[in-house]
Amino acid sequence: MKNTITVFLLLLSAGIIQAQTPFAVQSLSIIDCPTAATLERGSYFAALDVYDNGGLLGMMEVGISDRIMFGISFGGTNLIGSGPVNWNPNVAVNIRYRLIDEHLAFPAAAIGFEGQGRGVYIDSLSRYTEKSKGAYLALSKSFIFLGTMALHGGLNYSFEREDQDKDLNAYIGIEKSINEELGMFFEYDLAMNDNTGKSIGAGKGYLNAGLKWIFQGKVFVNFVWKNILKNKKKYGYSGREIRLGYVEYF
Repeated sequence: MKNTITVFLLLLSAGIIQAQTPFAVQSLSIIDCPTAATLERGSYFAALDVYDNGGLLGMMEVGISDRIMFGISFGGTNLIGSGPVNWNPNVAVNIRYRLIDEHLAFPAAAIGFEGQGRGVYIDSLSRYTEKSKGAYLALSKSFIFLGTMALHGGLNYSFEREDQDKDLNAYIGIEKSINEELGMFFEYDLAMNDNTGKSIGAGKGYLNAGLKWIFQGKVFVNFVWKNILKNKKKYGYSGREIRLGYVEYF
């Protein structure tokens, strides 16, 4: 697995597949894992995730400059259905700074912090079902290959550590256009920080896939298949989610 990550990151850095266009990836995240993309100055991105256990997660990201963006997110589970609502413990803060723009020979690079995890918040472990990324470094490289394509990779360190698993983590991903409106997305979060101690991961990592429909370059609808490898010790199932997004300028 380490050799796979090494080859992938080297490919990103060396630009072995020659890109014909500058960095133009619109996705701020592959699915849950961050890319090196940032919003343009004066633009904003609003999104709503609908997930299992009656969960809703609202997000707002703002482009402060062409390199830095800031966002907040908040939600909870059992918002849809009956019974009491289980709100997330706090409003999560997300910030990203693009260090390097993409060029022919090397990828774009960004650093950031993401405090928003995914799924149900587990009070006893002070963590989300899928941990927040915490501090991260993301690399992204775009190519022309039967349309447009982008490869992504990154390292992250989550601050959700009450489960006694404090390891550094890594992820890789790919997005590929089908036509000017449709795209496919795949990501693999190795979950190296969710496989020991009191963690809930089963050591398989989180494999996610998605289909994105874009309308007029502003409205985004994502259909997501989560946890395909069923990487959970107690609740070994995959899930389906819908994500709605809208990008606009102030």
